[in-house]
Amino acid sequence: MAKEHVKRLLSELTVEEKASLMLHVTKPVDRLGLPAYNWWNEALHGVANSGEATVFPQAIGLAASFDDDLVGRVAEAISLEARAKFNEVGARDACRYGRGLTFWSPNINIYRDPRWGRGQETYGEDPFLTARLGKAFVKGLQGEDRNNLRVAACAKHYAVHSGPEGLRHTFDARVSEKDLRETYLPAFKALVEAGVEAVMGAYNRVNGEPACGSKRLLEDILRGEWGFDGHVVSDCWAIADFHQNHKVTSGPEESIAMALKSGCDLNCGNTYEHLLDALKKGLITEDDINRAVERLLTTLDRLGLLEEGSNPYSKIRLSDIDWQAHRALSLEAAEKSIVLLKNNGILPLDKSKLAAIYVTGPNAANVQALLGNYSGVSSRLVTILEGITGEAGPAISISYKVGVPLHGKKINPNDWATGVARYTDVTIAVLGRDTTVEGEEGDAIFSDNYADLKELEITEEQLEYLRKLKSMGKPVIAVILAGSPVSSPELYELADAVLYGWYPGQEGGNAIANILFGKKSPSGKLPITFPSSTAALPDFTDYSMRGRTYRYMEDGILFPFGFGLTYADIKPEEVKVQDAWNPDEALSLEAVLTNTSAIDAEEVVQVYASWKKDGLELPRWQLVGFKRTEVKANSKTTVKMDIAPDSLRWIDNTGHAIKPEGSIKLHIGLSSPLPEAWEKGAPRGIEKEIKIK
Repeated sequence: MAKEHVKRLLSELTVEEKASLMLHVTKPVDRLGLPAYNWWNEALHGVANSGEATVFPQAIGLAASFDDDLVGRVAEAISLEARAKFNEVGARDACRYGRGLTFWSPNINIYRDPRWGRGQETYGEDPFLTARLGKAFVKGLQGEDRNNLRVAACAKHYAVHSGPEGLRHTFDARVSEKDLRETYLPAFKALVEAGVEAVMGAYNRVNGEPACGSKRLLEDILRGEWGFDGHVVSDCWAIADFHQNHKVTSGPEESIAMALKSGCDLNCGNTYEHLLDALKKGLITEDDINRAVERLLTTLDRLGLLEEGSNPYSKIRLSDIDWQAHRALSLEAAEKSIVLLKNNGILPLDKSKLAAIYVTGPNAANVQALLGNYSGVSSRLVTILEGITGEAGPAISISYKVGVPLHGKKINPNDWATGVARYTDVTIAVLGRDTTVEGEEGDAIFSDNYADLKELEITEEQLEYLRKLKSMGKPVIAVILAGSPVSSPELYELADAVLYGWYPGQEGGNAIANILFGKKSPSGKLPITFPSSTAALPDFTDYSMRGRTYRYMEDGILFPFGFGLTYADIKPEEVKVQDAWNPDEALSLEAVLTNTSAIDAEEVVQVYASWKKDGLELPRWQLVGFKRTEVKANSKTTVKMDIAPDSLRWIDNTGHAIKPEGSIKLHIGLSSPLPEAWEKGAPRGIEKEIKIK
């Protein structure tokens, strides 16, 4: 029925009207009842740019939860707020930025290099984790019925895109077929299978072709191999880059032809204003235009925007939203995202033994460090200082000084801030970065590197301040807020305990306080490897995976992917798995976790696989399964998992997936199999060798 309606509408449009519908801000077609519409909206970790909304942890923080159920619930909450806002306000003002129902989220690029400023928008460095969480986010946003979308999600940026930001408009990402299929494409394929409504192309070229005009990526793989039936949108002004920066076409008409014929339906930007010129020159046909407009109208129809009242979500109102439940969900997400990297026993803090706490550091009262980029706004943002003060209560004295700048150097030589630590029981130093120094190309106003990081080490000013605090002779807890790794080994040596909070959202202060004082046990896991130094990384512009991520990094690892401690004493005690396995069937396993402490806690069981074959450069290990579970104090719990056969495939040098032969190794534990994990305090996992039938 919807398809017939779309085709009828398409047949009634003039070619001029159709062309006007292919720009991200469309013109109205009053005679057919089509209002103006702005396709550009964002919902990376909450509804952005559209009034008050719940702010959830930044995507990299959500990834640290290793919890696809949680990510799905977060996305559903976001979409309910979005739909309610549209129904009450946006529908009558849909031509404005931030008012529509088409959200250009999630970002499922692989965080292959931790210097990338936009890595905070992703789900980390691992294709399997990114695919699982990305699918959950898409299903949470869109709902279960593809023909009646709550909102439309968009998988971006397709493909092979992760910096450098300063080169993105000119860069040609050269990548092997193996790395393309093993690392850069799996999450996009998974989201297509999950029914994502849109795919956004990247700015860069991929092996010579602009991503938004790549026949290989858009036609052969996305639609041909994977059967994608939604619409493709360009990144903003990316099609103009074809002729202005990539220099692969001579002008806008040729750029239009390259993009449109490859399957880019919607232009964020203004190049498609020249569509009719390209048509007159014979570079495109009206059939090319019809194909694109039909896809775009189909999306609008699935959202219920072509026939009033046709979508079941069109009646949701702001009064229907349980804002308190969403606030509680934001708190839950933040708590589950926090990673305990070190603890010499000082945590959790015992309030009965504390008289005075010193809270200091540039991020202690920094709202910007709660939000991350692509963020909405809330009227109730709880800073770390506020959260600690509220949880400590009036009986414990709280002192606060900034103490050190986030960037740059102190000017006043009379620094009294350090001395305060001498008179308190414990110092909590809230350090790190915020989105003024890392983010997207034009956003980080204090970055001189297009919002990427030149160095992963914390600033020398912050490190020296930590040294001075430690010299006061009292315990020092470091709380780090950042969207990227802090690769300063001395910081982790100096601090008695280290919590990594990412950009934790509106409830960040309460979440950190709950972890510090033991109301919750930390359970987050690193979704990205922390290198021991910037020097341990390959060249930023090298898109080969050799020497990158836990899968291929041989040395220079400070904290490995999957690492995260807890207050409880939980260990994997027993694993049951078949001795021989048919590679065409799921691999079933059971893991018994034992908690010998008096603390209830959640843990993430992680399963990694390894296979070796002569002549192939294969990952050391690859994540193939994970499951978050609660383990009560002084008890055991059994976790069951089925590993899909597709997860137990390896990519050969030509980019083809192959079944393993002989035997594979499994590692079942609470972190990655790398020795750096248990050297830092994670319990050793259990390895099993499985014969292939």
